[in-house]
Amino acid sequence: MNNKKIAIIGVGNMGGAIAIGLVKSGFVPASDISVSDRKESTLAKLAELGVNTFTDNLEAAKNAEVVIVAVKPYHIEGVLKEIKGALSAEKILISIVSGVGMNELAEMAGTDIPIFRVMPNTAIALRESLTCISANGNTAPHKDFVVEMFNNMGKTVEIPEELMAAATVLSSCGIAYALRYIRAAMQGGIEIGFGAEMAQFITAQTVKGATELLLQSGHHPEREIDKVTTPMGVTITGLNEMEHKGFSASLIQGVLASYKKIAPTK
Repeated sequence: MNNKKIAIIGVGNMGGAIAIGLVKSGFVPASDISVSDRKESTLAKLAELGVNTFTDNLEAAKNAEVVIVAVKPYHIEGVLKEIKGALSAEKILISIVSGVGMNELAEMAGTDIPIFRVMPNTAIALRESLTCISANGNTAPHKDFVVEMFNNMGKTVEIPEELMAAATVLSSCGIAYALRYIRAAMQGGIEIGFGAEMAQFITAQTVKGATELLLQSGHHPEREIDKVTTPMGVTITGLNEMEHKGFSASLIQGVLASYKKIAPTK
């Protein structure tokens, strides 16, 4: 167990997923986790896990050594102003807020505050997130703790801050892209004879197997594709038709469109 108390300000989809992941991981006791949100119905669900719940952000943050801010970008300035009295150079500030850079966060929270920008995805609730982490210049004493915390809820990669927008698209948005593929494959499965539940199970488990092939072998996807594409076979016929309809190109264009939406203008 770790002895740092953790506060999560804003427990919507991402903040709530982090709270659930932390409890499931056992990284800290649930009693050492505080969450705050305006929605009491959301807080009631998290209270069932044993965490402390508040509607006042400052109350949630004041006794925590680690403060995770997971609010909408247009709320971040007001929230940091509200909790600034609870922050100090001995505490850790972690921002999950997309599009708000380290320099902006330091201006709002204080230049002496150790700040991490972190981008997980919602699979963190299942401890299966890919979480990207970047840090400002005074975080060295805290880096191991932050990396360990998020490694307990999936896998982490440390990246320079200038890649954080790209990380948001590939990891956080990427969950939705993968789920959209699963939905489409399910619909195809229904059309060729499976019921909806069975089509979903077969597709989801197949995708899980495909990812494990890459994660455990380190192979390029084409290497694994080559193993199942026989001459004049069923698989290559389907793949070629997908490419003819723009499968890869549309996915790449979708990633680029999301990136253009979030990337800072130069």
